[in-house]
Amino acid sequence: MPTSTPSSNPTPEVPVRPHVVSAAEVVPGDLLARSPEEAELSRWYVVVHTVPESPETIRLTCRPVLGGTDRERVVAREERVTVGSRRVDPGSVPLLESDLLEDVPLRDGDRVSVLRAVDPGAEEETYVRRWGVWRPTTGGDDRSAVSDAQVRDWARTAEDVGVVVRHLPRPAAEPAGPAVPRGRRVVVTGLGAVTPLGVGVGELWRGLLEGRHGIRELTGPEFEELPVRVAGTVPVDPASLLDRTAARRMNRAAQFAVLAAREAWGDAGFEAGGTEAAGLDPARVGVSLGAILGDASVLVGGDRRLRERGPRGVSPLTTPMTVPSQAASQVSLDLHITGEARTVTAACASGTEAIGEAIDRIRYGRVDVALAGGAEAVVTPAIMASFAAMRALSQHGVDGEQSPSRPFAEDRDGFVNGEGAGVLVLEAEEHARARGARIYCEAAGWGLSADAHHMAAPDPTGSGVARALRQAVQDAGGHPVDVVHVNAHATATTEGDLAEATALRGVFGERPVPVTALKGHLGHLQGAAGGVEAVAAALTLHHRLMPPTVGCAEVDAAIRELGTEVVTGAPRELPDDGDLVLSNSFGFGGHNAVLTLRRV
Repeated sequence: MPTSTPSSNPTPEVPVRPHVVSAAEVVPGDLLARSPEEAELSRWYVVVHTVPESPETIRLTCRPVLGGTDRERVVAREERVTVGSRRVDPGSVPLLESDLLEDVPLRDGDRVSVLRAVDPGAEEETYVRRWGVWRPTTGGDDRSAVSDAQVRDWARTAEDVGVVVRHLPRPAAEPAGPAVPRGRRVVVTGLGAVTPLGVGVGELWRGLLEGRHGIRELTGPEFEELPVRVAGTVPVDPASLLDRTAARRMNRAAQFAVLAAREAWGDAGFEAGGTEAAGLDPARVGVSLGAILGDASVLVGGDRRLRERGPRGVSPLTTPMTVPSQAASQVSLDLHITGEARTVTAACASGTEAIGEAIDRIRYGRVDVALAGGAEAVVTPAIMASFAAMRALSQHGVDGEQSPSRPFAEDRDGFVNGEGAGVLVLEAEEHARARGARIYCEAAGWGLSADAHHMAAPDPTGSGVARALRQAVQDAGGHPVDVVHVNAHATATTEGDLAEATALRGVFGERPVPVTALKGHLGHLQGAAGGVEAVAAALTLHHRLMPPTVGCAEVDAAIRELGTEVVTGAPRELPDDGDLVLSNSFGFGGHNAVLTLRRV
């Protein structure tokens, strides 16, 4: 049986001080213990009736102090009994019976309340059944979880030990999760990606499962003087895959975004060419992309040409190609999307936050379809030099198959800068079902928080990250126990990985939730990271396979002590005892965003 905790129940306001009297002195309303030992164990009953049984005996009718079934006891008038120091109105003590659960079917979402009714200071505890296991609704880890057999045993022995057990079946029309405002259900129907592993989702997924990385030496003359010359670069010139005239009007990040968006659009089953070709109302479709800078090289190049050639040497396209919103606007132009073209800039959490914003826009009816994710192209000499000056970049070189980016590893020493784009097609479920679309998973919710701790360093307690994790699970109408996998942010910085592991322990307790970090494969794609990692998380749910974490030959001792279960070596099957996967993104300045995807 669970132990009791102090309650706000008015009953224990006056201390219970046991003392011994004769049975003849007992009157209705007295607190009665069967023995001094039971008084020590806080097992008290309220005397409901006293009736003379014979000249020498009295019949006492007693009820557990917080409610329960009546018991009768015949005692000699002179028998010494233990009573409390105060009286209770017998009419205020409810008559309660425990539910018999032997033949009752128990289902996920059912609740069981347990009250140690003989203890004046007890409060009712509630357990909820999730994935075949009962856990307290107040939280707790696996040590506080109980089985169906234990719950049935509680009900069977309840009366013997002074406990009331009540079964609350799951309401037929209500979810098992906490009540949250709900709009339309949002699903993922298309995926697109351009990454250091290649162009296309197929190249990304094969590379993740095979444990390959796309981090390369930077060989251009502009990088020669840099202290760090490795990055996760896309191995194909994106301009070569686009119409030449259109490509000249896009920065590199926008080129990535358009390629990824086209792939996602086609993968969702829409006709090439955009909304009109697909028979969609362009005003009911939106774009939501994350970016930090977009493509920093355009502004740097314009400044260089100004100094070398004067004002006439600066292209009129410099300004429109510099702004971070260029990727979203070019996707909007390319697919003729007029509903909205949103850009989210929230450091390295930009892509994930952009997806979250799109979920809400569909949920509450602003649009029916959205292309959401992130795009970034910041592998430039100035950005690389700045990160190196911060001592944020890894000093490991590209050595054979070993990645220099080593998330959660004992020898991690910083992140590897990267570029690319990841885009998802999000859709209202009824819209997707009506056209017979293939559904990867549900985009079930998201969470957002801020550390308010430091301009660049994470809060070492992980409290801000934990807050975003909890919000993401709650927004999905779920519980922490429903989470079976986490796609970690884990950039391979010493402080960042440890803070994330600390947050995971704070939310999931000692329950081991398998974790994968993809930055060993890709490097850190900055504002695009959340988009690409969301694509991978959707594929993890769809294929029920968790990719391994590349670069982590040995998990850091401090992270192991926190119980973080890092998937390494080879892909692993997704556990079946839950339906949620989380994708984490955390950025400079304390931006924390977490996406929740659900198995369908």
